[in-house]
Amino acid sequence: MSLEKMYIVWICAAVLFGIFEALTVQLVSVWFVIGAAAALISSLVGAKLYVQIIVFIAVSVIMLLITRPLVKKKLEVKAEPTNADRCIGKTATVTEDIDNINATGQVKVDGQIWTARSVNSSIIKKGTNVTVEKIDGVKLIVKED
Repeated sequence: MSLEKMYIVWICAAVLFGIFEALTVQLVSVWFVIGAAAALISSLVGAKLYVQIIVFIAVSVIMLLITRPLVKKKLEVKAEPTNADRCIGKTATVTEDIDNINATGQVKVDGQIWTARSVNSSIIKKGTNVTVEKIDGVKLIVKED
């Protein structure tokens, strides 16, 4: 293809990157659309092929560096604390022997029964007071007082 018709390549590149971006909706190629548009403009003003390629790469990288941190910040999912988090640090009473190897154990904390596991895999007997260290899924991880 002759240098005069490179604008067609840049138009096609911008369209293809745009389609790819629309299909993924992950903001992975929007920067290349802008880079291809800049290269298209440089092609239309008569820049040599290597200049067009440099413009494409430079604009794409600059747009990525400028906008990616902003986009990541906006798309960042914040963990929402749940009411279960209030159990952490509280004292609970073992209602069923806690044995990590046999996957048994329950505790009562704040009037609710929870499945429990010990933090260090020790067996904790029924009736023992324990402290809730953390929550792992639907299980409380506890340590003996």
